[in-house]
Amino acid sequence: MSLDPKIVATLSKVTTATLTTLLLKKGLRNVWMRGTRPIRAGQPRLVGKAFTLRFVPAREDLATPESWSKPISTRGAIEAMPEGCIVVADAMGTTDAGIFGDILCARMAKKGVAGLITDGVVRDMAGVLSTGLPVWCQGAAAPPSVAGLTFVNWQEPIGCGGVAVFPDDVVVVDDDGAVLIPAAFVDDMVANAPEQERMEGWIMEEVGKGVALPGLYPMNAETKARYEATKKK
Repeated sequence: MSLDPKIVATLSKVTTATLTTLLLKKGLRNVWMRGTRPIRAGQPRLVGKAFTLRFVPAREDLATPESWSKPISTRGAIEAMPEGCIVVADAMGTTDAGIFGDILCARMAKKGVAGLITDGVVRDMAGVLSTGLPVWCQGAAAPPSVAGLTFVNWQEPIGCGGVAVFPDDVVVVDDDGAVLIPAAFVDDMVANAPEQERMEGWIMEEVGKGVALPGLYPMNAETKARYEATKKK
């Protein structure tokens, strides 16, 4: 099932920096996926349910070009991806074998996949860029996935960039990288994140006016009162 459009619309206006702050206040410190960098400037902020892929270290009898034709393969996983999902691939931080190239990314784009996130790398970088599929990863490598990884399954719990990701958890990704919102915290983020953004926007305006940071960020009682007064106006 796809994510409620209202959730997407709300969280699309919230930075990953704001989300990490709010999740930290809820006791969740490990939600930012390390190594998830945009492959091009200007990629849109994306919000969607995680579609997980899991790789393990390459084993010579399993990680072969022939494995690409098996039912349990990256090709099979791509055909199971629903429109609007964000693919999160656990490549164990491997950077010397590209998990996907231009052809697989083109198929994902054709199916309406929102984006690809991995703590690994892609290959055929020029071709991947040409597909228009938004990708966050650690860069590029020429060798194929089977040179360093064995694909084992999709839609099961994984670890990406040191973060536990379960199928259908919500992922938000922007220029700062990918942040996981556990399913149980989504409603809370939707309810509180927009106000956090408004408040920080007001603080930026105050900084622009020359207001000193102590008592402004974080707000003391006097500043909170001034902020609340501006909201009423």
